[in-house]
This record gives sequence, C-alpha cells and structure tokens, in this order.
Amino acid sequence: MFVNLRSTTQTKTITIGSQATDTEVWKHIANSKVAKNHNVRIIVKDFTDSNSLNTALANNDIQANAFQSYAFFTTYNKSNPKRKIFALGTTYIQPMGLYSTKYKSVQSISKNQTIAIGNDAASQSRGLKLLESAGLITLKKHDINDLLTPNDVIRNSKNLQIKSVLSTTTPSLLHDKGIAAVAIDNNTAQAAKLNVFKNSIYYEKLDQNTRANVNVIATNAKHRNDSTYKKLVTIYHDPTIQSWIKKHYPGKMEIKKSISDLEK
Repeated sequence: MFVNLRSTTQTKTITIGSQATDTEVWKHIANSKVAKNHNVRIIVKDFTDSNSLNTALANNDIQANAFQSYAFFTTYNKSNPKRKIFALGTTYIQPMGLYSTKYKSVQSISKNQTIAIGNDAASQSRGLKLLESAGLITLKKHDINDLLTPNDVIRNSKNLQIKSVLSTTTPSLLHDKGIAAVAIDNNTAQAAKLNVFKNSIYYEKLDQNTRANVNVIATNAKHRNDSTYKKLVTIYHDPTIQSWIKKHYPGKMEIKKSISDLEK
C-alpha cells in the first residue's frame, strides 16, 4: 500500500497593498516560484491614494504594504501614535538624478548657471540635498526629515541660480537654453524615458541625506512578530526577483539594510 505524505508546512496568505510600479512588481512576485517555495500566497491590492494604504494596513484590511519611503512611514506613525504600523525591512531607493544636455559632469558646470528643481516641498528639499551631495552648494545643518528651501543655502561658490519649477515639467527643461541642469525624481524621469544610471550626470547615493528615501515593507501590530511576514523581505531580495526588477524597472536600486540602520 502506498501512502501520500503531505508537507506539514501550510501556505499562508498575505494581502499586500501597493501602488504604481510597485504594484506591478508585487504582482510578479505573487506569481513567482520564489513566493511558492516560501509557502506564501500573496494577494496584491492596488491603491491610488498613499494615505489610504497605511489606514487600510492599520485596520488590517490588508496585512502588509510596500510603497512608502522611511520618511513617509515615520511621519505617518508620528501623526497616528495609537494606530502605528511597523517596518519589516527595506526594499529599494529610486535615486533622484541631476540631468543636463549641456554638461557631462557636475564639476564642469560653470558659474552663474541656472539649475531647476521641483517646487513642491518634498521635491525642493530633496533637490537641494542632491545639489549639496554633488558638491555644488552647502546647506545649513539639518535633521534627516527637515524640509529645506533655497533660503537654507549657506554657501554657493559658483553663484548658481536655483529655480523651483513644477516637478512634472522638469524633463522638458533639459531643452531650455537657460537651464544648465535639472534635478528630476525617478518616477518623472522614467516617464520621460530617462535612466538615472545612464543618463544623469549625478545621482543620489545612500548617505545621511538620502536614507529617509529608502522604501520599506510594513505590517501592522497584529503581524509584526509573525515570521511569515518577514519572508516578504527575503522574497523581495531573492536574486531571481531582483534580476526581473532590474530588467523592467532599472531605476529601482536595491537596498538591503536593517531598519535599525535607518534609525541611526
């Protein structure tokens, strides 16, 4: 007589919320052999509003989400101390890049030139930090989550004119004769068919200024210590999954850091 032996390991189902290109990534992960091999069934729910993603997570309408930067995550928790969510691990950073059709390097940008950055608070601050990282300006001392403005520039040896413009229009300014370089966030760059690693003259590196922009996978209080949920981080960083992401979304730079590294 033959006996069919079944594995005692049960497959667990996790509904994960996401948006935009992250939704597509997680749909691929959900259908992958990698997830199946980890005995995780992933259901992906797409959201269009970022704030509702964390609300749904806190309500346990979804059990995890993957869309937000560490800065967005910490801001949410500060505003919702009784409905906190918990980061399981890091995923990627989408570097902001400095692009130019007139200069091939940051160092070659001449004096008195105009550089364009996004005008919304987050893009403006991130653009200024990018310029500081590139060695073009110096900003006043600031904390990781501080939102900076051009008034916070304390040194500008090349006398660069920093022009704040509508963030979605930044790629079009690459053909403006009066603009030397443009800081473009990666989502806008990808929509304009720009590859931050190939087309920019400088892009963000992972440092004290940019670690708040690293994206995280989060869960709620109910599942924060469940080992199955921690598998989501392992699955995301599987080489097979990363190979697919790099092919289809080359602007996502993998970051394998502990959450404690971001808290420093």
